[in-house]
Amino acid sequence: MAKAKTKFHCQECGYESPKWLGKCPGCQSWNSFVEEVETVVKTQGLNSSLLRTKEKAVPLIHIESGEEQRITTQHQELNRVLGGGLVPGSLILVGGDPGIGKSTLLLQTSFALATAGLKVLYISGEESVRQTKLRADRLGVVSPLLYVLCETNLEQIEEAIEEVKPDFMVIDSIQTVYHPAVTSAPGSVSQVRECTGHFMRIAKIKGIATVLVGHVTKEGAIAGPRLLEHMVDCVLYFEGERHHSYRLLRAVKNRFGSTNEIGIFEMQEQGLVEVSNPSELFLSERPLGVSGSTVVASMEGTRPVLVELQALVSQTNFPTPRRMATGVDYNRLSLIVAVLEKRMGMFLQNQDAYLNVAGGVKLDEPAVDLGIAVSIASSFKEIPTQPYDVVFGEVGLTGEVRGVSRVDQRVREAHKLGFRRVILPEKSLKGWTPPAGIEIIGVNTVAEALSVALA
Repeated sequence: MAKAKTKFHCQECGYESPKWLGKCPGCQSWNSFVEEVETVVKTQGLNSSLLRTKEKAVPLIHIESGEEQRITTQHQELNRVLGGGLVPGSLILVGGDPGIGKSTLLLQTSFALATAGLKVLYISGEESVRQTKLRADRLGVVSPLLYVLCETNLEQIEEAIEEVKPDFMVIDSIQTVYHPAVTSAPGSVSQVRECTGHFMRIAKIKGIATVLVGHVTKEGAIAGPRLLEHMVDCVLYFEGERHHSYRLLRAVKNRFGSTNEIGIFEMQEQGLVEVSNPSELFLSERPLGVSGSTVVASMEGTRPVLVELQALVSQTNFPTPRRMATGVDYNRLSLIVAVLEKRMGMFLQNQDAYLNVAGGVKLDEPAVDLGIAVSIASSFKEIPTQPYDVVFGEVGLTGEVRGVSRVDQRVREAHKLGFRRVILPEKSLKGWTPPAGIEIIGVNTVAEALSVALA
């Protein structure tokens, strides 16, 4: 009997090696190689009646162009993140921390689609049918068109798909599904790659919108090979702090829409409820008349969001002052502090600087630079900012304030929430008309902005 061949696979990126390595050459991870038996998957699964179709090459000019027909859900936040709704035949990967609400969101979405007359198949590899029913009763999402299956064998799942013929399918989770012809354990690189490939072919051939739930590592990335994210059409991350009730759904890859959109939900007793006005949520506990607090207008995709920035500057007790940023890039904070020292003459070399985005939101666009500068200067000088001011603009290394995009949407959002004054770049005042009832102040330098904001 021939000896079985084995290979070592990196559980982080899928790198293959004939021998064990302490450090992966692909992703530089330590102790991530696991020995797996090399298996040649038989072709019976690929030639099954479910996947037995033959595609022909077609000239591109003969293909009719047009918008993809989308399936809209009752969650407008989910529709926005997906680019307008679910595309039939698409393969979507949803990742998030344990207990964050992935299964709750997908069960509520399945119920919404079943209510609209679509046939939904919810495949759970982590919960029994009775456990899924208890969750559905608690959420009030019971429908005769919502089918539930507790199965992890890929061949049995294919038979259930052929029998039910669903329009929408959820696999919770992809790490629990296994192919019988692959000898490695469920959740390994070989199993995840093979099972995802099968679901991709099923989704494309049958036109079933399919959602795969993926586990995440302790670093926050989706577990399994990086190839998994390349195979799917859309990658969504469900984020949120355990100590806060709201959740953020963020797209990091989307072949059918923008990757800058976010959807905001609030976890309540009856399940996830979408938040239609996130700015009001983030500013609900904002203190008025204190130093170091500034409201900035940030764009999350096509949606303007007003968020509070809080800065604290205090005398340091260490030889090197500390710089700590939560919600914004640490290097951006260091850059703004350097600009204030060099261009504004603020002596911050013996001061610790802490910056926090209230509510746990992450901001990554340059338009929040001016708000960071105003917050730090306000805390350093112990001068409160005006409670009804909104500040935004990009700060350059010479102390200039550069223009930003979509100014009119940011100003309208500030006006809708009752703010009375907006400090923005002078270069962004052209090409639009501000709404009545709000004062617009254009600035060219950080010095001008501080003289207006801290007057």
